[in-house]
Amino acid sequence: MQYRPTAAELLHDISALLSDEVLDQVSVEVQHKVRVAANIAQILEREVALAGPNAERELAATRDLLAIPAGDTAPLSELRGRLADALRAGDLPGRSDDEVWNALVQIARDDLAISKPGHDGWTGDDWSRLA
Repeated sequence: MQYRPTAAELLHDISALLSDEVLDQVSVEVQHKVRVAANIAQILEREVALAGPNAERELAATRDLLAIPAGDTAPLSELRGRLADALRAGDLPGRSDDEVWNALVQIARDDLAISKPGHDGWTGDDWSRLA
């Protein structure tokens, strides 16, 4: 059973309260802190909603890139390290640069959807921006 309000709803309400009611009631010196607190609540709201599905996509993409066998139940935190090592070594046999690039872009976009929405829209098609 899911009780209401949910954690995401509570965080949304906290952010709205801080932005809409508290911000104008505090001194100029405290306003920045109130804005930061409201932004933190918004980030946490998105994390509550998106972190699970994002982690599942990252786990699937990482397992695929590393060709992890079905019986290997290593956690995502460990697989991230394995992927970083493989990327540094240039050792992802059977994976094209495009496959690796697309997986990494999707992982980064999922992270940005939580921490900096609006910056997650880049599709990774324009490689020249990175040169």
